[in-house]
Amino acid sequence: MSDLPSSADVLGSSNPHGWPSLESEGLCKSYGRRQSRFDAVRGVSLKIAPGEVLAFLGPNGAGKTTTIKMIAGLIRPDKGWVKIAGRDPHREPQALRGVGAVLEGNRNLYWRLTPLENLEYFGVLRGMSRKRVRSRGLELLEAFDLLDKRKEPVQKLSRGMQQKIAIAVALIHQPKLLLLDEPTLGLDVEAGETVKKLVRQVATSGCAILLTTHQLNVAEQLSDRVAIIRAGQIVAEQPTEALIRQFSQGSAYRIEFEGAMDAERQEKLEALGATIKGQFIHYLPTADTASATLYELLHILEPLPLLEVRQDRPDLTDVFLQLVQKND
Repeated sequence: MSDLPSSADVLGSSNPHGWPSLESEGLCKSYGRRQSRFDAVRGVSLKIAPGEVLAFLGPNGAGKTTTIKMIAGLIRPDKGWVKIAGRDPHREPQALRGVGAVLEGNRNLYWRLTPLENLEYFGVLRGMSRKRVRSRGLELLEAFDLLDKRKEPVQKLSRGMQQKIAIAVALIHQPKLLLLDEPTLGLDVEAGETVKKLVRQVATSGCAILLTTHQLNVAEQLSDRVAIIRAGQIVAEQPTEALIRQFSQGSAYRIEFEGAMDAERQEKLEALGATIKGQFIHYLPTADTASATLYELLHILEPLPLLEVRQDRPDLTDVFLQLVQKND
């Protein structure tokens, strides 16, 4: 894939006022009446800066879809408000011109049309002139390394190419906010990596991205921050790495060594709380003595050759499961 231009003229959108691309405060939405009343969303507040990727995660039924529909202006909140680049989509429909969306399964494409025809069609729907939309469509196809496929029907292209076209269609009108749902679902490894690279380049151009996915490894790789919703409420919102580090406290260490372990060493290691299985030592330190005891353990092992010393660090999947299963 060719390098994308760094200018926001092709991929993203300028933000001269410096507003957050997305800001919501205290969003609430309920369904039903009286005893059958159900609170789908309870006080959800989100903010995404230009060029930032926020992974919005939660189990099925947690309130993600309802929240996104309120952000996209499809349903009105019972309480709270939404602003897209400083404008309320529920009071100013023009605010929705600042939003692009890529739905799981490429549902924003017409399969019998070519990539360029899709771009032209959706660009005109967004209020762009035919001349401008054709020019921008060709720019996007070139940026996404798809110019040579511009006259092929979308249904004849690979899944990876179709996903790139879906993203290009969502960017045709230079939105300030991209709603991105399951960007790599169903793609092979190579196509998935290409799409992930493209998503980061879109963010670098200045377009904010609200990412929803059940592929938590993808969310970990792409996101700057994570917001996790459970039973209609945000239960965690932090920078991705900070959230994972928070759950790394007390993580176990795994040490692989070479050579024979004598009985005296083994006894000393076990006294520190380590367990030994073959050529591996597993050690779970306490919060107070983690560093000191680890160095003491390594000193006991000297001069046995060490092949690896690794902390078993949780990933975003581990963090997510701990948060959404809490008190269930």
